Amino acid sequence: MTLLALRGLSRHYAGVIAVDRVDLEVPARGVHAVIGPNGAGKTTLFNLISGLVAPSGGTIALDGADVTRLPADARARLGIARTFQNIRLFGAMTVLENALAGLHARLSASFGAILLGLPRFRREERNAVARAREALALVGLERRAEERAAVLSYGEARRLEIARAMAGAPRLLLLDEPAAGLNPAETVTLASLIRVIVEAGTTVLLVEHDVKFVMGLSDSVCVLNFGRRIFHGTPADARADPEVIAAYLGPPPAGPAA
Repeated sequence: MTLLALRGLSRHYAGVIAVDRVDLEVPARGVHAVIGPNGAGKTTLFNLISGLVAPSGGTIALDGADVTRLPADARARLGIARTFQNIRLFGAMTVLENALAGLHARLSASFGAILLGLPRFRREERNAVARAREALALVGLERRAEERAAVLSYGEARRLEIARAMAGAPRLLLLDEPAAGLNPAETVTLASLIRVIVEAGTTVLLVEHDVKFVMGLSDSVCVLNFGRRIFHGTPADARADPEVIAAYLGPPPAGPAA
């Protein structure tokens, strides 16, 4: 079953074509990657899917429903969550408060109910805290819940960003370069976490430059170059595709001389 479908998706900036008529179908469940050289349009594609940027053309459908013109908060309520290349946490807030921020689009209590502390708001607040703590447990940060986010290590901060995105129980999780800056041990931990997320029912679409990480984790790979999709298929087929090799992967290293 297709969860996300892009049809002819484009984004132009004053004559620069950042994303050029991209077609892509992302099946429900599994890990799916978008790779390509710098400037290929990968983050712009994520911005289009999450609603941070409006398309110049084309359509975006989530589970068959057209979301092309919906704002980012409406897409979040429908089940699209994301992280960013650069860590965007509130350092002065606690780890738990940062995780709670991922639920803001799903809270429905009115301002009056919040101001007066009505039972409906208190019940919703308790539920939100419980969900945020579950998300922290998922990424192994439940014991750090009351600490300030600023004291976390870089790898822990990356995991907190994922917890914040997961707190809203998304159907589609967009991870923008989640392994950037991680050491090898942290990268292994991240791969295990992503597998757990998928096994729990969330589809993951990631942008990543660590080719070994992508190829070992992903079920499918989409390759962009100059905003165009030049390949979509299995990691093994991507490694063998001449256009992908020329644009991004390069030839395999030569073996030892005989």
